[in-house]
Amino acid sequence: MKRTFREIILTFSLCLIATFGFTQSKEIKIEFLGNCGLYLTDGTTNIYTDFPYKSGAHGYMEFDESELDSIRENSIFIFTHKHSDHYSEKNIKKVIKEKGGKKYGSWNIEELENLKKLVPNFSVQVFKTKHKWSSKHYSYLITWHNKKIFLSGDTESAETIGTIKNIDWAFVPYWVLLDAKENDIKIDAKMFGVYHLATVQIPSAKENYDEIENIRPMVEKGEKITIELQTE
Repeated sequence: MKRTFREIILTFSLCLIATFGFTQSKEIKIEFLGNCGLYLTDGTTNIYTDFPYKSGAHGYMEFDESELDSIRENSIFIFTHKHSDHYSEKNIKKVIKEKGGKKYGSWNIEELENLKKLVPNFSVQVFKTKHKWSSKHYSYLITWHNKKIFLSGDTESAETIGTIKNIDWAFVPYWVLLDAKENDIKIDAKMFGVYHLATVQIPSAKENYDEIENIRPMVEKGEKITIELQTE
């Protein structure tokens, strides 16, 4: 398979981390980038999920062009599917051309699963999930430094997440929580980040979830979450 020079550099960089070790922070930081977009870092490896998308697509959140300039070099980009409020071919091409890195999604699932060989203390479990507007939709369970982070994407059903145990953070749209309630599905998660809210849904999300201790509505781009890691 033909590989670009930037892809070779990214793989080489990840191999160096895996081989020689690294100095990491004692936490995983997660920043909300709008819609289902998240930026995750342990201080060494940088991961973007469902970002960059097309700003303002389908009436969802917008972002300034300058936010693309702030993306870290040689990052990992993971996409649940290719709808424009989750994925922009134009934007991701621009970012990878200027910053390096590699994108993962329905087109290279096996490579995504094999990232565990390159990134220390990291793995991705892949679930093909239902989304009535997309035949190729995936949800992901990232296990990183023994912390479990579930990324739901646009799936309408709580069926998949209901089978997973001991999730530290579950990022889900509100309709997954509704589906779980309606179908009596128990979601085993310590914390929930409710994302992919349209502007008109934000007031009711705040009203419904702000007083619930383990549910955090993601309503402002730039919001940050910190997951403390156990000291080894």
